[in-house]
Amino acid sequence: LAVLPRTYETQVCSIARTLEVMGDRWTMLIIRNVFLGMRRFDDFQSNLGIARNVLSDRLARLVDEGILERHPYQERPERFEYRLTDKGIDLWPVLVSLMKWGDRHLPEEAGPPTLIVHRGCGGEVDERFVCSECGEPVEARSSEARPGPGALRSWPSAVL
Repeated sequence: LAVLPRTYETQVCSIARTLEVMGDRWTMLIIRNVFLGMRRFDDFQSNLGIARNVLSDRLARLVDEGILERHPYQERPERFEYRLTDKGIDLWPVLVSLMKWGDRHLPEEAGPPTLIVHRGCGGEVDERFVCSECGEPVEARSSEARPGPGALRSWPSAVL
């Protein structure tokens, strides 16, 4: 079996450059969880079931890339929480697009597990990032994630 290289230096392509940073499932799921309000290492680890060394590596890379920032919340032992930067918040439409694509092409029998709604009126956000109720454009800071009909009981209640 041939192993794909980690970098795409021979590719002159914005998608290839983005994949160098975002191109594994753990990275995307970590960012999803930060959008859903998760901030701490142990919470990521228990929610995702990811190996601690892999999680540590992915968080460090996201910080190095300027997508997340570390903020101390405890001194002894020193512990940090992770928050999205403006660069990280710019990933919101990417994640919502992936979610909407999955809802459409790989649907759960019970319905979407997560709904993105406009905070202003509660209308659902469509694939064009427009509120289905009031017609206003919606962005990360004016949206909220809510459990959909296919949500698990342990769905994290948080704001996007």
